[in-house]
Amino acid sequence: MSEVSLACPCGVEKRSPSRRNMKNQLLDLLRPHGQEHLLAFWEDLDATQRESLARQIEDIDFDLIRRLHESRDQRTDMGQLAARAEAPPAFRLDTNHNRYTPRQARRRARQALAAGQVGAILVAGGQGTRLGFDHPKGMFPIGPLSDKTLFQIHVEKILAASRRYGVRIPLYLMTSPATHEETVAFFAEHDRFGLPEEDLVIFCQGTMPAVDERTGRVLLETPGQIALSPDGHGGVLAAIVNNGVLDDMQHRDIRQLFYFQVDNPLVDICGQEFLGYHLLAGSEFSTQVIAKHDPLERVGNVVQVDGRLTMIEYSDLPDEAAMRRNADGSLAIWAGSIAVHVIDTDLLQRLSHTAEGLPFHIARKKVPYLDASGRRIEPSEPNAVKFERFVFDLMPEALEAVIVEVDRAQAFAPVKNATGAQSDTPELARAQMAALHRDWLRQAGAEIDDAVTVEISPLHAQDVEELAAKTPPGTRVDSPTYFA
Repeated sequence: MSEVSLACPCGVEKRSPSRRNMKNQLLDLLRPHGQEHLLAFWEDLDATQRESLARQIEDIDFDLIRRLHESRDQRTDMGQLAARAEAPPAFRLDTNHNRYTPRQARRRARQALAAGQVGAILVAGGQGTRLGFDHPKGMFPIGPLSDKTLFQIHVEKILAASRRYGVRIPLYLMTSPATHEETVAFFAEHDRFGLPEEDLVIFCQGTMPAVDERTGRVLLETPGQIALSPDGHGGVLAAIVNNGVLDDMQHRDIRQLFYFQVDNPLVDICGQEFLGYHLLAGSEFSTQVIAKHDPLERVGNVVQVDGRLTMIEYSDLPDEAAMRRNADGSLAIWAGSIAVHVIDTDLLQRLSHTAEGLPFHIARKKVPYLDASGRRIEPSEPNAVKFERFVFDLMPEALEAVIVEVDRAQAFAPVKNATGAQSDTPELARAQMAALHRDWLRQAGAEIDDAVTVEISPLHAQDVEELAAKTPPGTRVDSPTYFA
């Protein structure tokens, strides 16, 4: 599709064996690994289905799958790791003890942004299944008054920053096989929401097969479809290398990437303080965190172990470690990740030769599959293992990695769950967006009651500073208002 710059879209044709010898050649590939069952229903497939299955099989590194399956129980002792964990070096909201002031950070960030050295990378491989939304999550309408989608709000923030600094900020958008085609079509239909064609690069992450936990055999979802799932947000490194995206970044002289996930409409894309702290600290990987309200909050925990930043998932953090407190009563493990990072392209380039070697994490899941007779089995208990990479595994490899605390009310409103859930719903996100924009208006000198819903387009104002310049003295907002 010409309207969107594509870097190796999912489903691209690859060379397959000739049709006549295809099955025999595939059997020669599968037999040494004990995976011949993947061709059990070959005779029932038409030519197109056979070619598709052949490509899936050819894409699998069966030696890697075997090694991962054999090592599935070799896990890090998280209790021992957590016991050694210390508070990470951080720029806190209480700036009294920070190395640099917010003003210094903003000034440094403006220099990098005005020089055109900053790009944005958006991870958007998820479907809106938990939202009851049968489309890519980025297509979900979230604007409190405008009903703008997550995709549109993110793009308008990038456009606003581009105009503010007089540069072009490219957006690198990573999809998954499940979301790729619909995402491409959506951006084309809406003319990329104003983003120049050459500044939108959509590319697809890789996949990994699910395997039977007991036997290590790759599972079939249908007679012609292997049970595949995206290789995790950490697959971004392999994806940008394999699809030529890292080369594009180097060609544009992009030195810092602002990384974020699609489900957070409050993310301050290319925000000055975060970017500035990253640059002033000489960091190659910086991450935003919130101070945890609850020791057992379901967020990743950023800690320092043996002098290096690392992440401990909430599911891996022992309760005893999570509850540990400092002498002043504050949580020892306090920093909850919100999956917003600044990553130096130098780090990505240095690690590009190990793009396929970032560690895989094992997840035990219930995965439907076909049995030997072709009957679909819906397991009631976890029956399979899936393999995922996580982007935070770049963090221990980075020089001078730091974390930056943000106010969750201003920066974190994930849209994950359907209406009626206790947290992370569209209603809560919209309310949080409106509350933030009411606060901006008050700081800009306007009067507004808490009951009034407002929404401020990124193209109208990115922050209080821009809003104040457009808000006449004595402004009173009495009814729902969209500031376009």
